[in-house]
Amino acid sequence: MYKAKVVGAGSYAPETVLTNRDLEKVVDTSDAWITRRTGIKERRIATGGMVTSEMAARAARQALEKSGVEAGDLDLVVVGTVTPDRQFPSCACLLQEKIGARKAASMDVSAGCSGFIYALSVANNAIRCGDAEHALVVGAEVLSGVTNWSDRGTCVLLGDGAGAVVLSRTDEDTGIKAVNLRSDGSFGHLLYSVDKQCELPTLDIVPGVGEQRPFYLVMDGKPLFKKAVECLEEITRWTLDKAQVKVEELALMVPHQANIRIINALAQRLGLAEEKVYTTIERYGNTSSASIPIALAEAVNAGRLCPRDKLLMVTFGAGLTWGASLVEWSI
Repeated sequence: MYKAKVVGAGSYAPETVLTNRDLEKVVDTSDAWITRRTGIKERRIATGGMVTSEMAARAARQALEKSGVEAGDLDLVVVGTVTPDRQFPSCACLLQEKIGARKAASMDVSAGCSGFIYALSVANNAIRCGDAEHALVVGAEVLSGVTNWSDRGTCVLLGDGAGAVVLSRTDEDTGIKAVNLRSDGSFGHLLYSVDKQCELPTLDIVPGVGEQRPFYLVMDGKPLFKKAVECLEEITRWTLDKAQVKVEELALMVPHQANIRIINALAQRLGLAEEKVYTTIERYGNTSSASIPIALAEAVNAGRLCPRDKLLMVTFGAGLTWGASLVEWSI
């Protein structure tokens, strides 16, 4: 059986920055409260009609350039998203056309904030069984279009962006060592969408936000926090055991960027040093399925990973879904 390795990573974040100070003018909140409760200082907002597939394309082109793989050589394109441009065709098919991946099979995966890891699992399995040699995996979201801007408990968390990785077949004993996925629909009431369109603030504080979708996000934060920490620890330990890697062997953990307190609680439970946890939440907020690939691309650019380093990616999201992947870095 073949193995899959990451050969390139890329990301894209919209130019418009929405700070905590800006949000003080929209809802009853403060910069100090948001920072203390979430670790977020600002987030990026897609404006001027920017759609998910366009952000995905910008991240994908960067990942392809760094990988040395041509778009025309891709056999598979998988996009994790809950905010596709439209219900159909899929965001992946729109992305395929934008980048010129003519021979690739393309599909979306909807798993909330776990979308990227779920998409990674699909691509990894396609490569392992010989159905694909090169695959593009993307997480991309325009969450500003599903944000209830009058709900201070959620609007302070969410941002827009995209991240991508290219996977290639390898015969070497490296690359993706383990991927584990879990879900439990009985907890779906903790994070879900309401079929109702919310109104944008009358202030110009969120300039140029794209058209609001006919649904918005609702979250029950306190029980979700507890469940997230428990599930993230569980899936992490299970994945490490499957890959036969100890916590102390990890060079870097890139978690889903939902809340700095969740990230810190997980690191503490694992006994993982702060310097081994890569975070971007302060600058981007929660970008759902895009958060891990954005952070990974930044970590790679910052020189935080070397060949043979052990990388853990772990996530938790609506569904409820959660998952993790252990990768032995190879570039």
